[in-house]
Amino acid sequence: MVDYVVTGLSANSVSYSTALQQQRELHAAVVERRAPETVILLEHPSVYTAGRRTQPEDLPDDGTPVVEVDRGGRITWHGPGQLVGYPILRLPEPIDVVAYVRRLEAILIAVLADLGVTAGRVDGRSGVWMRGTDKIAAIGIRVAEGVTMHGFALNCSNGFDAYEHIVACGLSDAGVTSVSRELGRTVTPEEVTPLVQKHFGIVTGFVEATAASTTSAAAAQHAAPHAAPNAAPQFAGAGA
Repeated sequence: MVDYVVTGLSANSVSYSTALQQQRELHAAVVERRAPETVILLEHPSVYTAGRRTQPEDLPDDGTPVVEVDRGGRITWHGPGQLVGYPILRLPEPIDVVAYVRRLEAILIAVLADLGVTAGRVDGRSGVWMRGTDKIAAIGIRVAEGVTMHGFALNCSNGFDAYEHIVACGLSDAGVTSVSRELGRTVTPEEVTPLVQKHFGIVTGFVEATAASTTSAAAAQHAAPHAAPNAAPQFAGAGA
């Protein structure tokens, strides 16, 4: 059974440093089986975070400070109007990071469909996209000791000025959009949160689907190496 923790939305947004510490503590507890798997949902005050593949040319052109983090991907922005999710989940063996990212994308695509937004994937790029050109949700994760950290950021009602100062996710040829922009009405993180909880589902189903995907991939590519639960951390994604 997976718990959901909505730690702060709107005026009660949670600083990135506070949320990161919460993630680390919960990750350790899940690894040691002292706590249930948990999905943290929140908003952050405005902040840039840079994943492990961030390049100097991606950074803010106005010198704004950036928080370096231990996730996959490059630089992204978090802030008011954006729903951020940090799933702390134990993945099935053999660990398949790409399968996990695909499941996160599928969940967000289903959430958007419930809202009347038709989104999809782009080959070779993580996240969820509109028309193949504008990213509406970014994903950037870390898996250590078989347990996930970091996660996704879904643009709900946020503005876009902050993106003008960075090369978001390292993609100079891509735009960004939001649920509100696509629907022509304000759609807040509060409105979207129950849908995210719904589609994470019975997270047993989420984990089983990830396991099934992993098993199929392993059968097709039995020679490909996979990380054991205690192997070095794995990273994927382009944001969040």
